[in-house]
Amino acid sequence: MSIRLKIIFVVLPLMITTILLAGVSSAYSARAGITRVAVEALGFKAQELQKYADNQWDLLVANDLAEQREYLDVTKLAIESYAGSLIRSETELIFAVDRDGQLVMNSAEIEFSDPAEISVLRQRASDVEEGWQEIIVDGETRVGQAFHFGPFDWYVLVTDTSANFYREVDEINNRTYFILGGATLLAIVMLLVFAGVLMGPLSRMVTLMNEVRETNDLSRRVDIEYKDEIGAMARTFNIMLAELEGAYDQIKGFAFSAVVARRNERKIRSIFQKYVPKDVIDQVLSNPDSALVGENRVLAILFSDIRSFTTISESFMPDELVKSLNRYFEIMIDIIYDHNGTPDKYIGDAIMAFFGAPVHHENDSLEAVRAALEMQVALRQFNEMHMKEGKPAFKTGIGVNYGVVTVGNIGSERKMDYTIIGDSVNLGSRLEGLTKEYHQDVIFSESVFRKVKTELPCRLLDKVQVKGKTSGVSIYTAELKLAPRQQKAWGFHHAGMKRYLTQEFREAAKYFAAVRKLLPNDYLAELYIGRCKEYLKSPPGPDWNGVAIMTSK
Repeated sequence: MSIRLKIIFVVLPLMITTILLAGVSSAYSARAGITRVAVEALGFKAQELQKYADNQWDLLVANDLAEQREYLDVTKLAIESYAGSLIRSETELIFAVDRDGQLVMNSAEIEFSDPAEISVLRQRASDVEEGWQEIIVDGETRVGQAFHFGPFDWYVLVTDTSANFYREVDEINNRTYFILGGATLLAIVMLLVFAGVLMGPLSRMVTLMNEVRETNDLSRRVDIEYKDEIGAMARTFNIMLAELEGAYDQIKGFAFSAVVARRNERKIRSIFQKYVPKDVIDQVLSNPDSALVGENRVLAILFSDIRSFTTISESFMPDELVKSLNRYFEIMIDIIYDHNGTPDKYIGDAIMAFFGAPVHHENDSLEAVRAALEMQVALRQFNEMHMKEGKPAFKTGIGVNYGVVTVGNIGSERKMDYTIIGDSVNLGSRLEGLTKEYHQDVIFSESVFRKVKTELPCRLLDKVQVKGKTSGVSIYTAELKLAPRQQKAWGFHHAGMKRYLTQEFREAAKYFAAVRKLLPNDYLAELYIGRCKEYLKSPPGPDWNGVAIMTSK
């Protein structure tokens, strides 16, 4: 037997064994590397989708919209649209099911008709099996990543068909086997010469695959050393890495754009909420065409004004005046917001606000009166601090009316205000003016009284005909709570008013005197005692209806 044959018979099995082992190891490493990259690609899409869904939910919660169905539906559509944007091939599919196995979100048309498939999905959704999954959907085996999205109770799967998922791996395996066969034939002819030549590129490719797998650096590329099957494998691997890198960069771009858009929206909202109520901003953003449309509504209107402000301002330096006013406005506006009110505008030192728009509440009148009374309580605390600083106290009067107004974004496309207009607004302003006349902190109309009389202790002040009106209206005041002495005095006052309006002036005067005895500084008791004495001297006549006519605003 020739030495050549001996060398062949001795070395060939070792060469073949070595080549086979190297080939199998290369194929396994390639399969493991490609599979890991592919698994991580699906996992990355699942993570990005979960992050997007979490961000959308956080946005709802931050804006107190999580309980509103229309915003929930919009959020679900946004998540479904974003899921569709993650799809990169016709075989990929992203869908979600509820705990009953019913489809609630999908990136492409699918149909669950097999009870066994639905049962498996229901079980996995109930058990919240997350991570890598293999499942049959519409008769086709799929693999992918699963996660549970708690706010909607969705079981979400980011999948690809098993055939497409392992296609690149199978191609690499087939090419590896071909290379092994060729290497075995060539080894017979040139055992030692070409062994290192054949194995060198494969070893370097495997090394790079492992590095990519360990570092997730998709920018790495395999050096193409030869224009053969090994070079084709290297080119295929490089193309795959380039496509994965492009997809990854695109996903990062989408995520960055989404973050920037959300940040800009929050910034715009934060700026404009200082000028326009949040509900108005939401309404305009959701339906821009309705921005200039007004509507008639029944609202509660509140006017608050600082009395003798011109005189007070003379004792301030300009910067101190602005500082004090800003602090005063901040306290009052917070109270209005706490009672679901909408500040309309500042008119010098006056505040105009309304209750019942953009959002209507069943107790808008009650909230307006409570806001007015709490504003007076807060003003007393404000004045205590003010006087400690050596500054004069503020004295305010607040008028509240309830009636039909026109409300909406009134103006032009270049400048508009969300405000109210109408006769009920004018009456609210007149009521605020009457607080000086009757020495009361808060005065409201009869329409307000009908809404709050069962909730707050109220006191009838008078029947007046304000300037600009042809008929009289009853006006009232209220307190959050009455002391026993005050409660008794108000009872006497109501009894006196009843007799006063029926021209029983002598009896009425007795009741008002009882009020004065309980409340020595009560202005109304003095007012009506004086009126009763005057009418006892000069009776008003049978047509008298008790209405006091006001000649000033």
